Amino acid sequence: MIVYHGSNMIVDKPKLIEQNRFLDFGYGFYTTTNKQQAENFAKKIVVRRGGTPTVNVYEIEDDFAHEILNVKRFHAPNEEWLDFVSAHRNGTYEGEQFDLIIGAVANDDVYRTLQVYSTGLLTKEQALEALKIKKLFDQYVFATHEAIALLKFIKAVEV
Repeated sequence: MIVYHGSNMIVDKPKLIEQNRFLDFGYGFYTTTNKQQAENFAKKIVVRRGGTPTVNVYEIEDDFAHEILNVKRFHAPNEEWLDFVSAHRNGTYEGEQFDLIIGAVANDDVYRTLQVYSTGLLTKEQALEALKIKKLFDQYVFATHEAIALLKFIKAVEV
């Protein structure tokens, strides 16, 4: 399987870097199977930090990863996903730790729904209903050194 990582530089040796903000699935190296999503993120990161918008391409043996890693897969943005993402975004997650987490990405539009939900203005049911009409892409988050070690760098492409 091919996954993409949007950045402001070539990342031929992915690593875990201390993050200064709370993300959907917590600490980890974020990738996606959607090249356009990676391109968009690369362009956004360059605006904030400078550099060159770059999509890094990796290969991973998906079946093998599932055999040797502790994997959490969300098949849809359901109640469990909403709780998981909300807890990570709020910095309050204290549940099981995973090597690889797979599920829908909370893009800017989805993030607004999550913010409104977090303030209590939407019930869980209303938030989930609002998410059903959003176009959600996927993300693969490599959260441990063991998981990152399975990524094989293929190339980097300037966008």
